[in-house]
Amino acid sequence: MVDRIKHNAPVLVIGLGRFGAATAGQLDRLGREVLAVDTDESLVQKWAERVTHAVVADAKNIDALKQIGAQDFSTAVCAVGSSIEASVLITANLVDLGVPQIWAKAISASHGKILQRIGANHVIYPEREAGERTAHLVSGRMLDFIEFDDDFALVKMYPPKPIRGKNLTESGVRTKHNVTVVGVKSPGKPFTYATEKTVVSNHDLIIVTGTESDIEKFAALE
Repeated sequence: MVDRIKHNAPVLVIGLGRFGAATAGQLDRLGREVLAVDTDESLVQKWAERVTHAVVADAKNIDALKQIGAQDFSTAVCAVGSSIEASVLITANLVDLGVPQIWAKAISASHGKILQRIGANHVIYPEREAGERTAHLVSGRMLDFIEFDDDFALVKMYPPKPIRGKNLTESGVRTKHNVTVVGVKSPGKPFTYATEKTVVSNHDLIIVTGTESDIEKFAALE
């Protein structure tokens, strides 16, 4: 089903709190057509000039969703999180309307399980994910951290001392530390793909991939 959805298809975003507004705004910056929906008229007015369309509607009411054409969207984001009941009702309505791809915000694990069981394709935990990411950034020399479902992570960081001044084969990044340096950025230059002969200096930034535990150990090297 995902393969049949056009990458530039319009997106329905329900809820214009911080998470929903950020999602709608970024989609608009990416050139996507957005229909933003909220029950708060002041929020809708605020975003009316920033996204393609913004309307006042109660998405808990399936007839209201039908009136705004929600059933015609291939992708919808339920960004309502403050009320679990509202979030569940809205997600259930989107499922009943046959929206193929439904992304829903959850505020707890139990909330997320309910959303998945009623048919949300993707459940997002913005607060938890932001907290986990912040913990990684605060704890070491990492500058950015993205973790994937299978404990695999992609990290932007300063190079640990033991690998500086050597090429990546000599420093044994992959053989000793079980991580891979995929990119290097030197001051004033763009990121370049790393090779086994790439030499990392004190002033470089590197992009590293590997498991979360291996990267944590690698980042802690002195």
